[in-house]
Amino acid sequence: MGHVGDQKKFMSEINVTPLVDVMLVLLIIFMVTTPMLMQGVDVNLPKTDSRPIKTKEDPLIITIQKDRKILLEDHEMQMEGLETKISKIFENRRDKEVLLRADRDVSYGFVMQVIARVKAGGIDKLGMVTEPLD
Repeated sequence: MGHVGDQKKFMSEINVTPLVDVMLVLLIIFMVTTPMLMQGVDVNLPKTDSRPIKTKEDPLIITIQKDRKILLEDHEMQMEGLETKISKIFENRRDKEVLLRADRDVSYGFVMQVIARVKAGGIDKLGMVTEPLD
């Protein structure tokens, strides 16, 4: 007793709605947690009364810590290789801007040595990062 008109077809389509729901939840989780992870290097900046710097692109940030460690973004650098690394980073950029975050307890002479290396790397604009006065 076979039923001739009872042919069942398999559905070959994938239901993507649950996948989209999961991906949207993951996207929201990453959007919320990413700013919390980007904290940077802790430096005791000097306090001044100055205006914020307005830049077109994200500038490169060089940090000088209290123990005279030089950090290019989050990577430790030696003074000797600083200018060549900076020139390689900026060889294809039009606006060559660098922000310098120096701890207030670092000697002025050491900061000036770093500035000289940055300028020798071909940087046009160099900004100093400070904290606002309370």
